[in-house]
This record gives sequence, C-alpha cells and structure tokens, in this order.
Amino acid sequence: MASTIPARLNPRENSPVDGLRLLTMSSDSPEATLICAHGGLDRGASFSRIARRLNNFEVWSYDRRGYQGSRQLTPFSLAHHVEDLAALAADAKQRGPVILFGHSFGGLVAFGVAVTHPELVDLVVAYESPFPWIKRLGQASPPAGDDHGQEAERFFRTVVSSEGWDRLSAEEQASRRADGPALVQDLTDLYHSEVQFDLETLRVPAAYVYGDGPFMKHYDEISEVLVKSDPEISIIKLPNAPHGAHLSSPDQLADTLNKLWRNVCESR
Repeated sequence: MASTIPARLNPRENSPVDGLRLLTMSSDSPEATLICAHGGLDRGASFSRIARRLNNFEVWSYDRRGYQGSRQLTPFSLAHHVEDLAALAADAKQRGPVILFGHSFGGLVAFGVAVTHPELVDLVVAYESPFPWIKRLGQASPPAGDDHGQEAERFFRTVVSSEGWDRLSAEEQASRRADGPALVQDLTDLYHSEVQFDLETLRVPAAYVYGDGPFMKHYDEISEVLVKSDPEISIIKLPNAPHGAHLSSPDQLADTLNKLWRNVCESR
C-alpha cells in the first residue's frame, strides 16, 4: 500500500514555542525526529529537499526567531535560539530519538543544545558551522551602520550572488530585508569570540560536515580543534558540496545523515 504521508514540509499549527513557525513532514515508521536549524538569512522551508529524501525520519524545520514566520519573536541572541531549539527537542523527545541538524549558524545553535541539554539529543550534526572562538573566518568585522535591511541585501549578494538577488521579486527582496535585524544579531554574535559553551563537555554523538569549497582550509582547522575537544566526533568532508549544500546537494547530505544515524544505532 502506498504511503499516505505527504512528502513535503507543512506548517504545524501548535508549535512548542509560541510564535515560532514550525514545519513538519511525517513518516509512516519514523526512526527518529530530525530537527533542522537554518543559518543566517535563511528559513525553515529551505530544508524541503532534504526532508523529501528522508522518509525514515519525522522531519521538523522552523524559522528561527526574527526570521520569516517567526519574525515577531525577540530578542535574537544565540542563547535564545538555543532555548527555542531545546524546547522543540524536548517536545520531539516524547516521541522517540532526536537528531539535530544545523546549517551554518544553525549548527552553532544545535551544538549549543547538545552541550547544555544532552538528555534531549541522540545525535547532533553541523554543516559548515562557525565556531568563532575556535577560528574566525578572515577579517571578520561586526555589521556597519544602522540599516539592517541594507546589511541583509549585502549579505545575500555576498553569500549567494548579486545575480540571485536581482532575480528576486520586489516582494522577496523586501522580505529578506525585513530579516535584517535577526541577521545583524547573528553576525554580531559571530564577531565576538568569547566561548559560548564548552565543547569539551559534549557527551552526545556528534559530527562536523563540510564541503571542499574555497573555505575548506578554515573548516579543516575548526574540525581539528573539535576532535581535540571530543575525539569521538565524526569529521566528514563532502566532495563538490558548496556552503548551500542543503539546497544544491541534498542527496549527499541525506545519505550522510542516514549513515551517521545508523552508526549511532549500531553502537548502542
């Protein structure tokens, strides 16, 4: 009999965090709940391609506070993002195992939950996530000026492309600019290099994944420090995978998540 479960992310009416927009994709026989946390100037729906390739998991994705459907929630500090994800994990944990997957800044949030609430997490995976107290990328500087919408446009043009920005409709450009305040807080948190949480206390199966793009050496250096903090952490390098691998290389990421989860199950 064919599955009646829709193979896409759908809004969930009752979010464990009031005002946080949560998207979910169900599974007939979920092995775990996979919760995805997005990076700067992104949104929960961007994990749709991965979700469609992971029908063995119940997949949750959400707009982090300050972004898109969760734009009304403030403040936007890393600590508040960690609290939100911990609340989602606690709700999902009532159903079974929980996997946290974070892209870029979202990986920092996911690792924060794994360190501070290990009882809620069975596996944590980060893709090309910054750990500024380990290694700052280039000559990082805090956002300049008070025009957060302009900073959002500059960020999009730099990280995605100017051509990509110009292809957006006027409505889409306005929506991205409206995410500017949350983005600026993300960038401000990344500029400051104070230790946010002690990785040496991590007691959850974990993986750091990155591609072989122009910043590969930077991620190599981060992964070396992560392994020193936790020798059990898995380091995985994906060939031909860019920073936006959740959009351009969903098959590779889905396969990697499945393999990592199987390793956790086999080690129990």
